[in-house]
Amino acid sequence: MIRKIIQIDESKCNGCGACALACHEGAIGMVNGKARLLRDDYCDGLGDCLPACPAGAITFTEREAAPYNKNAAAKAKGCLSQWPVQIKLVPVNAPFFEGANLLLAADCTAYACRDFHERFMRNRVTLIGCPKLDEGDYREKLTAIIRENNIQSLTVARMEVPCCGGLEFAAKEALKASGKWIPCQVAVISTDGKIIHSR
Repeated sequence: MIRKIIQIDESKCNGCGACALACHEGAIGMVNGKARLLRDDYCDGLGDCLPACPAGAITFTEREAAPYNKNAAAKAKGCLSQWPVQIKLVPVNAPFFEGANLLLAADCTAYACRDFHERFMRNRVTLIGCPKLDEGDYREKLTAIIRENNIQSLTVARMEVPCCGGLEFAAKEALKASGKWIPCQVAVISTDGKIIHSR
């Protein structure tokens, strides 16, 4: 059917991932550092992603596309792409880090956010931790992972509660200490599962 659907100009995309976070349907994912429409039937054509894009890389088009299926994302399989996932357990030089879009998630986020797999984990390597429960500091390990691998982007998913600030702090300090610049975005999730904001 011919319908309104988003179109992403990869030449303009800066790889920040803001559109993927803004898409409530999980239609957009990050692939090789660029935003990509993953499935036509996930895109509702409403364009929540358009104002989130700082590069103007997303527009509407009318073209032949599968009908929007509001149940498709809910039925999608899990998006975990590697093992282990705990920051403390993952090796620094794991092959899955090569060219990866990295998700650093607080333990509670996946329980609070119903569509966490589709919204955050799809096309990302996922690391999880809790600065309140885990002993020690993540900064050294995260610095080594970023420094020694070709990481394309970093997304931090944290809860709104104060203890999650330690995860965001560790990620930002690790980026500084690595000596690299990669796009970094922080998504803050409320205790009732809403995305409060991303920055």
